[in-house]
Amino acid sequence: MHDIRALRANPETLKAAMLRRGKPEEAAKVDEIVALDATSRAARTEMETLLARRNAASKEIGQAMAQKDMAKAELLKTEVASGKERLAALEAETAGFETKIRDILSGIPNVPFDEVPEGADEHGNVEYRRHSEKPKLDTNAPKEHYELGEALGMMDFETAAKLSGSRFVVLQRGLARLERALGQFMLDLHTTEHGYTEVNPPILVKDEAMFGTAQLPKFREDQFAAGRKLTAAERMASVQSEANKYRDIIASNCSKMAIRGASQADISAYVRYAEDFIFQGTRTLWMADDWRFEGLNRIEFPEESEHWLVPTAEVPLTNLVREKILSEEELPLRFTALTPCFRAEAGSAGRDTRGMLRQHQFNKVELVSITTPETSRDEHERMVTCAETVLKKLGLHFRTMTLCTGDMGFASQKTYDIEVWLPGQNTYREISSCSVCGDFQARRMDARFKSPGEKATRFVHTLNGSGVAVGRCLIAVMENYQNADGSITLPDVLQPYMGGLKKIEKA
Repeated sequence: MHDIRALRANPETLKAAMLRRGKPEEAAKVDEIVALDATSRAARTEMETLLARRNAASKEIGQAMAQKDMAKAELLKTEVASGKERLAALEAETAGFETKIRDILSGIPNVPFDEVPEGADEHGNVEYRRHSEKPKLDTNAPKEHYELGEALGMMDFETAAKLSGSRFVVLQRGLARLERALGQFMLDLHTTEHGYTEVNPPILVKDEAMFGTAQLPKFREDQFAAGRKLTAAERMASVQSEANKYRDIIASNCSKMAIRGASQADISAYVRYAEDFIFQGTRTLWMADDWRFEGLNRIEFPEESEHWLVPTAEVPLTNLVREKILSEEELPLRFTALTPCFRAEAGSAGRDTRGMLRQHQFNKVELVSITTPETSRDEHERMVTCAETVLKKLGLHFRTMTLCTGDMGFASQKTYDIEVWLPGQNTYREISSCSVCGDFQARRMDARFKSPGEKATRFVHTLNGSGVAVGRCLIAVMENYQNADGSITLPDVLQPYMGGLKKIEKA
């Protein structure tokens, strides 16, 4: 999420950044936000003027009544009443403007660093470095992983399709154990050598968590929703149950207002405004800091789908600091997790339809760092090195690419992709993506930190990366360690995780 104050002060910077990303439609939205913001601020200024007049008029009413000038008092009461109606209307207007601004802002991607190469797609990516040489196999016709797996009788796409549809796989025996071994090896490496804290997070998350890391609302179609649809009666019962929590508070406040001499009109207005607040989240500015709203909260209407399956453990791991104020001494925080991941793969029809490269469900070891702004760039370099170490220890050839502006992710300021060599395909394929996001996600999560001796807080910086995708690593090991007889030799570092087994072969 972008800072509206920074955008207001210099909209051209954000527009230029969107043009660098090749997104003129997003650049055009900046002007729309500026116009909405100006209108919203004008309405808020009018609200403040009306509030000041209401306060002054209230004092004048007291003076008029003290002087027995009831005619003047009634005129002033009429003025206050009409002012309250206008305040309520302005509050609703500004709430609408602010919601619309937030909705538009939430759909505008992050600003790339200046050094990120410009380009329209993956063809604009630039090689950063590479490791080792391509392997020399004992076969002149290397097979792809699915050919090897099916021949071994350990990789079954047909049965998976009967169970779940396309883009699923059933692994058995040696390959099932190899995938488990890879995940355990990666976790052990990152926790014992790289200083990451292992986390076992939920893989079902709420809207707020998905919004925090920017999967929602823009990429809703790429996600898998979980939960059941509520009936109209269930939704109403849920709302009524929440509303009943606040009835006693409102009734108690009405009694206090009556004791303090409030008129019936004021009490009725308060009830109306309080109910508007708990049902709609709106209230007039003149009650914004009033004791009569303490203990009241807006009712969250139940969604038809109550949870989302995580597309990556980045979502729960990054949201561990959601709505928190950390101390600078706690940073950096480094988290890792091995979880299933779920992606709808919307828009990928016809791409990688054979094999395990593009699945709806896959396992991945995720790396997440929470840092100060001053250290996030260095942490980015550290993170990609940690991911590269996985492939180095497995003896895999790879190259690391700096993604161009047109190929990098929505929340990223800079991204490195690690591409592993796959002999069966005779090409490089992405196996890890490591991104620095600056404070883009932190603003959406309201994640802050405080430096020693400072009163003000600042937003943390967030980073995420694959350390690495387990399924794709399985593919790489199979293709790079295949033998002419169809067996798979196991890298030395994996053999302890495989009970000493050195080779996977057909039974």
